[in-house]
Amino acid sequence: MNPDFIKYQAQTSPYPLGMEVSHAIGSYIYDTNDKKYLDFVAGVSACTLGHQHPRVNQAIKDQLDKYSHVMVYGEYSQSPAVQYCKMMASLLPESLNKTYLVNSGTEAIEGSLKLAKRVTGRSQLISCHNAYHGNTMGSMSVMGFEERKQAFRPLLPDVDFITFNNEEDLQKITTRTAAILLETIQGGAGFIQPENNFLQKVRERCDEVGALMIVDEIQPGFGRTGKLFGFQNYDVVPDIVVMGKGMGGGMPVGAFTASAEKMDLLTENPKLGHITTFGGHPVIASACLATLQELTETNLMAETLEKEKLFRSLLVHPLITEVRGKGLMLAAMTESADITNEVILTCQDRGLILFWLLFEGCAIRITPPLTISEDEIREGCAIILDVMDEIMKKNNN
Repeated sequence: MNPDFIKYQAQTSPYPLGMEVSHAIGSYIYDTNDKKYLDFVAGVSACTLGHQHPRVNQAIKDQLDKYSHVMVYGEYSQSPAVQYCKMMASLLPESLNKTYLVNSGTEAIEGSLKLAKRVTGRSQLISCHNAYHGNTMGSMSVMGFEERKQAFRPLLPDVDFITFNNEEDLQKITTRTAAILLETIQGGAGFIQPENNFLQKVRERCDEVGALMIVDEIQPGFGRTGKLFGFQNYDVVPDIVVMGKGMGGGMPVGAFTASAEKMDLLTENPKLGHITTFGGHPVIASACLATLQELTETNLMAETLEKEKLFRSLLVHPLITEVRGKGLMLAAMTESADITNEVILTCQDRGLILFWLLFEGCAIRITPPLTISEDEIREGCAIILDVMDEIMKKNNN
């Protein structure tokens, strides 16, 4: 590992993987020794179209030749951002028609929570146990995992939690509640899907008490579950949609979308209800627009469901207890965190990039680019199965 990486760049854990990256293209990342790695993670669901996608790269280059940052968000009309927000409105339900562009998923969560309080005049926020919505102070407040929060308290007050898929808990949403925030598929908890029309029942309860429903699409969004957004699989329309990660084809971005009536409340009483310098950056917005155009003009989103079937047919092994998730948001579950760790680390040595989930130690993250080919899926799954065979053989001796 490059010692300067450890010495000068702040780390998030004591044991970073430390691969020294040379370049990346398509479904592969290359290190400085020119070893190639098949990427089953896509920058943690961010590189929707793989690495160096020509349409995204060209959009970035074309915009750089015109102008880069010219003014703080919301003052000038800049074509890439305007085109993007207009296209997003055409692809979402009619009530979701105005988008605020920001710099990251966690900032988008912050903005959505502020908007919910501004719309309702209420203070209580509800999230789910084992939820992850980002790591700034507000986003951390609605993280449902105390171990990651306790060192940074006090956080936002008046935040309560329910259990995902627990219908009885929906009674905790009351006339005090500004909003309930939930992932359409719980990510850090282990790629847990809603069951028994849970999201529809959340919607009904919110309507009963006048609370807003915010869905976090930062991981499921942008085609990863076969639809543009995960909530579109469950016949429900939220009040606010939060997005990020795969939105920019590998570029840093986030956004939240609501009705114009709601979003316009951020312009007054007080004005500047949310403000950001670099949100809607024209270069980033160009990458977002190219990504969205590619997704909607090709069959990539529908193909994720066929690729899911292939993964499920291949990932059959005594060490795999189940495969969770939908589309290309999958988690292969093992019996223990030790097995998961060994699989992930050994597969990297063999040229396959896998990763962990935040709160579920038994899960092996499989979130490749949507552009991954069937041959590449077979190649990667063969490595996983070979590594698991070796682990079983070692443990049986």
